[in-house]
Amino acid sequence: MRDETHSSTHPPLPPTTEDHRVAWLRLLRSRRVGPTTFWRLLAEHGTAEAALDALPEVARAAGVDRYESCPLGVVEAELAAGRRIGAWMICRGERDYPEDLAEISDAPPILWGVGDRAVLRRAKVALVGARSASSLGTRMGRRLAEGLGAAGHVVVSGLARGIDTVAHVGAMPTGTIAVMAGGVDVLYPAENTRLAEEIAANGGARISEQPVGMQPVARHFPTRNRIVSGLSRGVVVVEAAAKSGSLITARTALDQGREVLAVPGHPMDARASGCNILIRDGARLIRNVEDILEALPPAEAPTMPVRQVQFDLPEPDVVPPVPAPASQAKPSAKSKLRETAALHQSILDRLGPSPVAEDQLIRDLGASAGKVSPALTDLELDGQIRRQPGGLLSLVPRN
Repeated sequence: MRDETHSSTHPPLPPTTEDHRVAWLRLLRSRRVGPTTFWRLLAEHGTAEAALDALPEVARAAGVDRYESCPLGVVEAELAAGRRIGAWMICRGERDYPEDLAEISDAPPILWGVGDRAVLRRAKVALVGARSASSLGTRMGRRLAEGLGAAGHVVVSGLARGIDTVAHVGAMPTGTIAVMAGGVDVLYPAENTRLAEEIAANGGARISEQPVGMQPVARHFPTRNRIVSGLSRGVVVVEAAAKSGSLITARTALDQGREVLAVPGHPMDARASGCNILIRDGARLIRNVEDILEALPPAEAPTMPVRQVQFDLPEPDVVPPVPAPASQAKPSAKSKLRETAALHQSILDRLGPSPVAEDQLIRDLGASAGKVSPALTDLELDGQIRRQPGGLLSLVPRN
């Protein structure tokens, strides 16, 4: 059920001066004040300044003695850090604050962002899924992102490995938003650093409710997920385990009254079990981008020209060896074993019960056929993969 205490029909007035913005930030950064408490205090006291004055007494009534609000110096340091990295800050109710996000009961009072803030005003669809996505899943995710972008939608995701990564890459020419669990300048995971920079440089944006410089911790990710769904008209899930962050996002979307859509998968593939559960419980089954567009209101055509962006997906699992200088010794047997094991695991991660063409797998891995083919033979002899007619490969089901 949606909490109607802070309904979008009576949105709070945004700060009108720089002093008011500082007061909002001080109130939000004060100990034990999250978004829900922030909005309650603002509703009860009228302004952030009055709420800050009342906080010590409110804390005493709750059994917390010697309570102090966030010091002004802490907020000034955060604002200075934002200026240093060229970030912008917007408050709920201001022009660029996303309308859909403003509707949720625990909407972030303040967002930090890097990139083009105009992208926040366009229609948005979230695309999320497994970090250890299969080859079929990553191709599906990228194809859906490209189609949504071509139809005028901005694609929202969380910059994680796997489906999030291909969602951002596919939508980068038309606009994409990465919602960060930590500060907008803390690019996590490290392997997506270049992708994060490209998003901001090519008409997209990285946003976060966390302070600039904040390192993400485990509790930040579920709260980040409510922003991913809150920004969006609908949430599309491509490969998700039965217990995963993507399912948390889907359930949050349902609580927020958003459309939830899922791509079905093979019943024996654990990476698809979450999607299949969602479909069983009433989520719309998605076969292609047309199914998504049919389920959602049409988006306006992008006001910006489609950018020609070339971006190759990072492949952290298979790293081409750097040629060693002639003076150095050849790689040790132990390092070769580690490299082979990494390649084997990368192959297994990309395969599932549904067959994949061998040449497509090689392209997805970004490695040479000369390296992949012996690894496939090893895995086949080990009983972990199965070759099928037509050059197709699949995992051997485990009982």
